[in-house]
Amino acid sequence: MHENIGFTDKNKIYYKSPLGIILIESSRNGITSLVFAEKVEVEAHWGEDVPDETPSQSIEMESQVISQLEEYFKRKRQVFDLQLDLQGTDFQKRVWIELLKIPFGKTISYKELSIRLGNVKAIRAVAAANGANPVSVIVPCHRVIGTDGSLTGYAGGLWRKQWLLDFERNDLLFGIWCLVLGIYSFIISFSTTVCSKILPIG
Repeated sequence: MHENIGFTDKNKIYYKSPLGIILIESSRNGITSLVFAEKVEVEAHWGEDVPDETPSQSIEMESQVISQLEEYFKRKRQVFDLQLDLQGTDFQKRVWIELLKIPFGKTISYKELSIRLGNVKAIRAVAAANGANPVSVIVPCHRVIGTDGSLTGYAGGLWRKQWLLDFERNDLLFGIWCLVLGIYSFIISFSTTVCSKILPIG
């Protein structure tokens, strides 16, 4: 078994996702960081043989985080239910908490986020706080885009932001399509049943 990587009072684990390896850190109070680890950083510790997930001192924390991330990437979860220990200024925390209110498959602009926080003129500060979000994916800073629809920036790389947005939108569209298909099938079935009772057969 590989030895745990960590600081004095933190757990540190790696998880292989469809977007690359994710580095997750937590304190005794919850998750403090979730970032995409670059290949060079990971191989510096593990070599080329990186495990799917690494052991953590907190089995419960590891189990919950890994389980919910896997559910998310398998389209079985849209909302995370995890204890967070967000570390930043009061203003940054306000922004990050507001991000948690953006629904799966939806996006808002930096301007709209500023308005929700009660100060449209603070758009630059809001954008900076959004970019400093320490818990990617779970705190969905990727759902904030430019007023013109541009992706602007993302700490994990714009291609990952685009992937996450497409992934969530497609999941939502798939759900709508299944609903429409279900309604259509019901109407056809109902119509066939009604017609068979009204019109004599043979």
